[in-house]
Amino acid sequence: METRMDHRQAWDDRYSVEHFVFGREPNAFLKSCAGYLRPGMRALALADGEGRNGVWLAEQGLDVLSTDISPRAQEKARRLAADRNTDLSFELVDLASWRWPPERFDLVVAIFIQFAGPDLRERIFEGIRSTLKPGGLLLLEGYRPEQVAFGTGGPPAADNMYTLDMLREAFADLEIIRLVAYDSDLREGIGHRGNSALVDLVARKRSAPADGSGMSSNPWR
Repeated sequence: METRMDHRQAWDDRYSVEHFVFGREPNAFLKSCAGYLRPGMRALALADGEGRNGVWLAEQGLDVLSTDISPRAQEKARRLAADRNTDLSFELVDLASWRWPPERFDLVVAIFIQFAGPDLRERIFEGIRSTLKPGGLLLLEGYRPEQVAFGTGGPPAADNMYTLDMLREAFADLEIIRLVAYDSDLREGIGHRGNSALVDLVARKRSAPADGSGMSSNPWR
């Protein structure tokens, strides 16, 4: 049985190469969501690996915490931030045991966190809902089960993938702004390369109206 230490070592080994496994540029879905971002937002980049997404968020003026289980990945992420002359915070995090800070973040970014099987995924999704501030946004992209046949990225485990119904149910207490499934040709380093079965989610944690009118108090609406 794989231990959490084995899991960390496996990611360290993967990131031990000199090149950036998933490239240096931000994920295309994340970049397409730039209109939701505001300078000064406190953002959490989950399992951010070599930092391509966290660094890009910081370049947009956000206050970013980039997390990952791999020290080697975060070494490369710090190097990328230095190359881009960008400041952000880093924390080594094992999402299987992390204590999610309640209502801390205006934005949670979860891009291809599909190392997590169903049990861990449920805990991560619960943590996401908890750590978002009322009115905060979730930006999530993952693979659908069809991705296993494509073999162009992600683990060969259909149970780790997302479906529209699963995400709709998992985040039923959030306001779902966008939830779409589609295929696209990904070019993200050597880690994600080729035709891919994707699903994107943009959702907002509901906030109680300040005046009792039933209207959203969220300034990004």
